[in-house]
Amino acid sequence: MLKWLRGKRDDERRDSRREEPGSAQREMEKTMSDEQAMDGGSDAADAIGAGGDGGNKNLSPAMQIRDRIIAVLKTVYDPEIPVDIYELGLVYGVDVNDGGEVHVTMTLTSPMCPVAESLPPEVEEKVRGVIGVKEVALDLVWDPPWSMDMMSDSARLELNLM
Repeated sequence: MLKWLRGKRDDERRDSRREEPGSAQREMEKTMSDEQAMDGGSDAADAIGAGGDGGNKNLSPAMQIRDRIIAVLKTVYDPEIPVDIYELGLVYGVDVNDGGEVHVTMTLTSPMCPVAESLPPEVEEKVRGVIGVKEVALDLVWDPPWSMDMMSDSARLELNLM
């Protein structure tokens, strides 16, 4: 793991992210609400749908579910790195069909990652809790191997790599 990223600042950030039950769903709803507000929407309830069935009504049900899954994945952190797993580039793919069946393909920073046994089940559990998800299959892959080139620009900025 990227040991050079450890330190007191990382510990403080990690402690501030500890979640209470249901917080991932609230975070997703807040993210979607914020995105709706930036798009000029006037009602936060529209951002998640009156029945909680997704944001943009122009998207297919599968794409609405996928958007909600990505929002939830952005609440999952590798405990040694202060960036969520989606922006870190650990999630290679999120495929959803209209029946709510989800296939997540992800990796870890290395095969010897200390969270290799706990992070994938956490991801699967959080994805399973997303509205509209009926079934989840998660594949942990090592090819292609993760590299820092897979991080988003916002992750690089957060880690002072830009």
